[in-house]
Amino acid sequence: MIEFRGAGPDEFGERLDTVIDIYTAAMRPPADQISGRASIMRNHGTYPYFQCYFAELRAPDYEISANAPGSHGARGSGRGAPPAIIVGFAYGFRGAPGQWWHDVVYRAVEERSGPEAADAWLGSAFELAEIHVHPDYQGKGIGRAMVTTLCAGRGERSAVLSTHDRPTMARHLYRSMGFVDLLTGFVFPGGHEEYAIAGAPLPLR
Repeated sequence: MIEFRGAGPDEFGERLDTVIDIYTAAMRPPADQISGRASIMRNHGTYPYFQCYFAELRAPDYEISANAPGSHGARGSGRGAPPAIIVGFAYGFRGAPGQWWHDVVYRAVEERSGPEAADAWLGSAFELAEIHVHPDYQGKGIGRAMVTTLCAGRGERSAVLSTHDRPTMARHLYRSMGFVDLLTGFVFPGGHEEYAIAGAPLPLR
């Protein structure tokens, strides 16, 4: 059974190794980029109104070692609680001036669509920074459920994110949840891959 559990900045930092393991399995980044990605994620935990959710597989019918990567006993649930292993994670925070992604995307949307559009989408935005499910558990609705859970009850006007600008499962998922393209074929400074920047009004439909 998959359960979703919220985590704040402290626990997110404690479980960063597990987070990176899932990210690496899902995205297969070059090895020389992993340490840099870990530093970026750790810094994200300091951003305002940060929130993370872990997708946990609880397995009462078989034993998962408490020392295994990504696994732990249920916190505060007492003796005999079924063990759990983290199979996915998603996190975000409130975008604000001075954050690299926010500033780069704000300027790009402003240049393309004008200052009113940039403010409408990014002036009060919940930035979905990372959403990843281990490949062994993809295609089971976990990503959709994590996005829905993460965005529920947020006070911002919109949710925004970036994803590779190609016909991926993630791109299809976001469109089905009401996200629309704000930018396509967008290349971040210093990069070479093309991204789509997408946004959706909150609450999600």
